[in-house]
Amino acid sequence: MTTPDSQGQTPQHIAIIMDGNGRWAKQKGRPRAFGHKAGVDAVRRAVRACGNAGVRYLTLFGFSTENWRRPAEEIEALFELLRRFVDADLEKLHKEGVRVRILGSREGLSPDLISIIERAEVRTRENSAFFLNVAFNYGGRDELVRAAKAIAKAAKSGDLDPDQINEELYSSFLDTSDLPDPDILLRTSGEYRISNFLLWQCAYSEFIFLDNVMWPDFDETHLQMALEIYASRDRRYGGVKRA
Repeated sequence: MTTPDSQGQTPQHIAIIMDGNGRWAKQKGRPRAFGHKAGVDAVRRAVRACGNAGVRYLTLFGFSTENWRRPAEEIEALFELLRRFVDADLEKLHKEGVRVRILGSREGLSPDLISIIERAEVRTRENSAFFLNVAFNYGGRDELVRAAKAIAKAAKSGDLDPDQINEELYSSFLDTSDLPDPDILLRTSGEYRISNFLLWQCAYSEFIFLDNVMWPDFDETHLQMALEIYASRDRRYGGVKRA
């Protein structure tokens, strides 16, 4: 669980819903896959910008459990981008001390994709300079259900006393068990919803929506804009306004 930070400090953790790839491509008369490819370049800029700003944790919503409803060719294009990203960037990220983690369910993913995910996680697991988390085949409700099932099994087997269940214990069964909760939930493209992303973890996050920014255009200027908005907020956590 996150410890509330002091007003004006750089956030520890930013979570981003990377929205607008398809519309960005459509505006340019190109297929949606072209937008997703450009979105990978924006991921690189976001990682670099967060590192430069002193943010240590970045969680990106890459592929949701609901995205399986999209056309098969678009899904495969998204999977191929993950493969290419790992192949092209993994060693560079490792040398820079970045730990890569993939949040979400492995169910439904092909063996080769699971192998790529495991390779990225194993290669970088000892790194601690920066933490890059990609929510892939992830849904917030699915995560809560998976955690509830795991807790129920532990209780049924006698490994867990139900009276021990509290917020801290429940958090320990989530995909983000050893991560601080996001200080900022950022969404590009002008949509105003969280789309089943980090439902538990964003209970006290500051929501920032960048109306006129499609994800492929995201850069350090937009991150600084979000940080300025964040610094202007008064995070009270249910208390009173600070003097």
